[in-house]
Amino acid sequence: MLEECIQDDIRIVKLVNGKTNPLTREMLLRLKEIVHEADNNPLPKGIILTGSGRFFSSGFDLPIFTGFKDQKEACEFFEMEEDVLVSLFACSKPVVAAINGHAAAGGLIYSMAADYRIAKDHPKIKIGMTEIKIGLPLTLAQDEVMRFGFDSSLKFRDVMFFAEMVDVYKAKELKLIDEVVEEDRLIERAKQVIRLWIDTPNRPFIQMKRLMRMDTVRRIRKKLKEENWQEGMSCFFKDDVRQALEFVHASMQ
Repeated sequence: MLEECIQDDIRIVKLVNGKTNPLTREMLLRLKEIVHEADNNPLPKGIILTGSGRFFSSGFDLPIFTGFKDQKEACEFFEMEEDVLVSLFACSKPVVAAINGHAAAGGLIYSMAADYRIAKDHPKIKIGMTEIKIGLPLTLAQDEVMRFGFDSSLKFRDVMFFAEMVDVYKAKELKLIDEVVEEDRLIERAKQVIRLWIDTPNRPFIQMKRLMRMDTVRRIRKKLKEENWQEGMSCFFKDDVRQALEFVHASMQ
C-alpha cells in the first residue's frame, strides 16, 4: 500500500508492503492518481517518494510475474506499468526520491523517474539493478527512464550489465543518486529541494522540466505504439526465468 500525508503543501508517498516494499498493481495505479492530482492542481507543490523499514523498494511484486497465465496478461500488466512510469517521469511538479533503504530493480527504476534522488547515509544500504541475472530485460519505458538518469552510456552499461548492488557512496559516484544525507535530514532535505525549485514567481520549473523531458516522453510513447515490445513478454514463461523468480521471491520472505 501507499501511506500518504501532506507536509508543507508537499505530498509524501511512502511505499509500505511487507519487509521489502515490492510494487503491486494497486500501488502503481494509486501512484498514477497521485501524479494526476499534482499535474492538475496548484497543490501539492511536489511529491516525495520514500519507503519504510530497511527498504525503499525491492522492485515489482514477483508473484505478479510468476502468476501471469499467458502472454496477453503479461502485456496488459506492462501496458499499465509503462503508463504509470511515464506519468511519474513526466510529472509537472518536482518529484524527489528519498531513498531510506535498499533500492533494487523496479524500486531503483521508479526512483530514477524522479527529478532528484537523496539517499540515507548508511553503509549497509545497497542500490542497483540485478534483472540481467534472473533473465529479465528492461521494458521500453524502463530503458529510456534509466538512460535519461545517467550522464554517459558507459555508466548505464556498467550498472545494467555488471548488475552489482553498490553502497550509497558508489551509487553517488555512478550518478544513481544525487546526495547522501543523515537519516534525520532525509525528508526535510527532500522538501527543501522541492521548495527551492517550485517556490518561485510563475513557477518556471514546470516549463523547464517539460522541455527537458519532452523528447524522451515522446520517444517512449512512439516506441510503445510502433514497436513489437509484446514479443519480449515471452521471457516470463521460460522455465529458467520462472525458477529464478521463484527463488528470489522465496529468499525475500
